[in-house]
Amino acid sequence: MSTTERVWLQHYPRGIAPEADVAAYASLVEIFAHSCERFAALPAYTNMGVTLTYAELEHASRAFAAFLQGKLRLGKGDRIAIMLPNLLQYPVAMFGALRAGLAVVNTNPQYTARELEHQLKDSGAKAIVVLENFAHTLQEVLAKNPDLRLHVITTEVGDLFPIVKELIVNAVVKYVRHMVPEWHIPGTIGFNAALREGNHLPLEPVPLARDDIAFLQYTGGTTGVAKGVVLTHANMVANLPQVGAWIARDLVDGEEVCVIPLPLYHVCALTMNLVCVKIGAQVVLITNPRDLPDFVATLQRTPFTMMIGVNTLYAALLNHPGFENVDTRRVKVVSAGGMAVQRVVAERWKQRTGVPIVEGYGLTETAPVVTSNALDIVDWTGTIGLPIPSTEAVVLDDAGRVLPPGESGEICVRGPQVMRGYWHRPDETAKVFTPDGWLRTGDMGSMDERGFFRITDRKKDMIVVSGFKAFPNEVEDDVAMHPGVLEVAAVGEPDEKSGEVVKIVVVRKDPALTADDLLAHCRQHLTGYKVPKIVEFRDEPLPKTNIGKILRRELRRAN
Repeated sequence: MSTTERVWLQHYPRGIAPEADVAAYASLVEIFAHSCERFAALPAYTNMGVTLTYAELEHASRAFAAFLQGKLRLGKGDRIAIMLPNLLQYPVAMFGALRAGLAVVNTNPQYTARELEHQLKDSGAKAIVVLENFAHTLQEVLAKNPDLRLHVITTEVGDLFPIVKELIVNAVVKYVRHMVPEWHIPGTIGFNAALREGNHLPLEPVPLARDDIAFLQYTGGTTGVAKGVVLTHANMVANLPQVGAWIARDLVDGEEVCVIPLPLYHVCALTMNLVCVKIGAQVVLITNPRDLPDFVATLQRTPFTMMIGVNTLYAALLNHPGFENVDTRRVKVVSAGGMAVQRVVAERWKQRTGVPIVEGYGLTETAPVVTSNALDIVDWTGTIGLPIPSTEAVVLDDAGRVLPPGESGEICVRGPQVMRGYWHRPDETAKVFTPDGWLRTGDMGSMDERGFFRITDRKKDMIVVSGFKAFPNEVEDDVAMHPGVLEVAAVGEPDEKSGEVVKIVVVRKDPALTADDLLAHCRQHLTGYKVPKIVEFRDEPLPKTNIGKILRRELRRAN
């Protein structure tokens, strides 16, 4: 695609070049090492009032890497799952794993045993770092799969806190709040014990090439089958300067404070976190953003300059009375992704803080950022913005022809941040790439004459709940396992709080089947955001094509 075809370049914010320096570093480890040396004395991560400097982060991650190499005998290319919420242990484990040459498999701590089992088996993970609060789920998986050989490293919430606070926090979590269900997995090792042992072990530097895998990020992609997105060091290293160039004009290396309430196992937060490390920012990790009083109290005492979130999170903050006392005068960047930003939320946020919510767009398959609005937008645009530097985007019809501005088709992208493919699924990889290398996003949309993109619909049937994807096939498969169900279809239903919720339409086999029966069944097998919020029963068969496929679009029309 020539520069003249990239019409969006004419409307780039002042000072942003059309191309980013995506080859400046060979790996994330090289970026990490540079930042730890440059910003050694500065705060790197803060969580629950405890801070690690870049020097302390470097030391702890080195110890963890040495433990993985020397004690567990893990080597380049091995996979390690990290099943943690936003705690200080996460960056230590992640950077330690990368320094040891491992590929990180980010794992949602809220997974059910069935979901965790699939991810561990599919990735071939050889080790896992898990918070004790969720160890009972892992125990269930291991009990069912005695041949699944895993090194299990467990941690408690306060493990990296000063000793007195560590003891108090861990005791409160376990014995006062009863947040740690009983579990027993023979042969586990504690996170702090691993660090102590690693301190006495040598670390052999691992030469990493740009094509080496950094992360396996599991997603349904444009279908409902959970697949590992292969994100190489080159993919991640590319997206950092791409995003960094877009937001760098108002940022100062070593001086920014970024609040991250989105979980780091989600690719959107993961990449912003890495951008922050690259510029020496302090990352404030929010472990439980649903605890709004505590979240708002953290914002009240934190002179933050950046924040990343989703529409529902910003709406919840605006509706919390304590947010009126949050000082936002230093804030420079407030970004949103994962789901559409509603006009009313954007307008209320701008009125309250004086700073716009900058909406962007991306996919797990693109590491993730593809397009973004400018930081200095005055009002809500209703678009997902312009392609960021070194990124191409087009709208294609079903025949693969490029559509002119204003016409709706499938948004397709190319760029150095686009994944290598799906882990061990060449057939699925082939489905999402055109012969000339465009990644099919599965999103329908259009581009205007200035190069701004707008999403009009999802080509597939995925349901986006507060930025997380729930796939109808997975929900339907689970509901169909109930003996009282004859037919089921899952669709998205608009919701003011979460954007969408899962709705199931069911034809009963057992006339006595109730909605409560189905919901209790789903809660045993599905992560919370995938559990249906609406159950509708029908007496007549569900609408189908002539080959028997249920027409979900007909059910959506009936909503």
